Amino acid sequence: MSKPNTRDQIFDAALKLLSERSFNACSVQDITTAAGVPKGSFYNHFESKEALAAEIVTHYGVLGKWREMLLDDTIAPLERLRRYFTIVNGKMAESGYQHGCMVGNMSAELAEQSPVIRAQLGEVYERWTDKLEYAVAAGQKEGSIPDKTDARILASFLLNAWEGTILRVRVERSSVPFEQFMDLAFNKILA
Repeated sequence: MSKPNTRDQIFDAALKLLSERSFNACSVQDITTAAGVPKGSFYNHFESKEALAAEIVTHYGVLGKWREMLLDDTIAPLERLRRYFTIVNGKMAESGYQHGCMVGNMSAELAEQSPVIRAQLGEVYERWTDKLEYAVAAGQKEGSIPDKTDARILASFLLNAWEGTILRVRVERSSVPFEQFMDLAFNKILA
């Protein structure tokens, strides 16, 4: 059995801690303690906590395999959008609506504090919007989604509304904001 990679241990511990707490609530010492490695080894692998967080944002942006379903042409476009939001809500519900979306959390906490992380977040939002736009445009093409609004604008709106929904479910510790999002998105906006 091979020895665990120290860099991976640090990265995995930081991913978990940043998800559970926040960037500013985690020190390098907290991360290395959780990783079970000496604090000095952190700087052998990462220039700074900010550099590590930027890598985590990028990783998180491609982490969710469920986002790929938005590109799956074997599923009807409206159904893939519905499944996608249902799955990500399920992930939130599993945590008792406590941790939120890493991208949203980092946006709220670090957009003004770190130009490096803000740039990474912008790239993640663009790729995420691209996937939503693909599904919306497919639905517009087949006629299941009205085409009176540009697909990119609808995709951006859905993502923005979803991130706001996540904030509300965290505050309320309830699925009600999600239910409202789904009702409005699928019975009014995309109908």
